[in-house]
Amino acid sequence: MAYSRLRRNSDQRKALLRDLVTDIIINERIVTTEAKAKELKKLADKMITLAKDGSLSARRQAAETVRFEEVKEGQNAVQKLFSELGPRYQDRNGGYTRIIKTVPRRGDAAPMAIIEFV
Repeated sequence: MAYSRLRRNSDQRKALLRDLVTDIIINERIVTTEAKAKELKKLADKMITLAKDGSLSARRQAAETVRFEEVKEGQNAVQKLFSELGPRYQDRNGGYTRIIKTVPRRGDAAPMAIIEFV
């Protein structure tokens, strides 16, 4: 599978995508560049698929990617993924995220996008 390198080396790219997928799980909607949103879509959809499975194995696989950040008192991002987002998309076969293109960023005119769960 071909993917965008996002002008970063592999460890920086992996860290960036881990941060973004954790942020979208916590906030359910983030604003980022179009290229990052397109890469994030693949990863976010994989995480929802794991959450739909709900097994211990799926939790461990998701925990490798999603950072251990607290959403609210006594709930972290992985727990939110499996308790709220997984059941929400139980009857949906893919296409869990949507990308909406917005105006270019003011500083460098980079194409921006909003990525959110459907």
